[in-house]
Amino acid sequence: MSSDFEAYEQEFGTLTAEITSKIGRIPKLGGEEKTQLVLNVDKQLEEVRELLEQMDLEVREIPVQSRGMYNSRLKSYKQEMEKLEKDFKRSRIAYSDEVRNELLGDDGSSSESQRAHLLDNTERLERSSRRLEAGYQIAVETEQIGQEILSNLHTDREKIQRSRDRLRETDANLGKSSRILTGMLRSGASCLFARPQEKPAAMAPGLTLSQC
Repeated sequence: MSSDFEAYEQEFGTLTAEITSKIGRIPKLGGEEKTQLVLNVDKQLEEVRELLEQMDLEVREIPVQSRGMYNSRLKSYKQEMEKLEKDFKRSRIAYSDEVRNELLGDDGSSSESQRAHLLDNTERLERSSRRLEAGYQIAVETEQIGQEILSNLHTDREKIQRSRDRLRETDANLGKSSRILTGMLRSGASCLFARPQEKPAAMAPGLTLSQC
């Protein structure tokens, strides 16, 4: 696995060297020639991005005890890639003195001001993009929290509903028991009041009044 990583490193070094050379040439060109070189560099930068992804995958396959060293190297390559991308952005709106004078004549100072203005706008757009990404991440996390709360509320609702069902069942059982007790009490009272008021004339020894 480490041999594959080192092969990717060599390819990374070759590609970035070519890109650096071409980025330095871009401000010196104009028109179609500059457009074609910009497209070529953009394509090579994409190849470097894919190469870094492959290196990242290789690092994950390296044993843990050796992974730290490769992670450090990969981090430095990613930083180099970020610098190349920034240099590339600047080179696309930059012109050499010769090209600038050819395009604008004696208005070179105005061109410098416009270039600085463009760079400032580019940086502002990048900052705005980062803020939007951060806002989107917060929105996603908020949505996840909301879904968890709704799920918990649904669970609590089911528990409350089950408790109500048990309470209704208990009330029904109590009502049934109450009716049974009331019936028993009424039956006992009927028996009490239904007994004859007069004592029988004679009763055989050992016999008692019949029970209700």
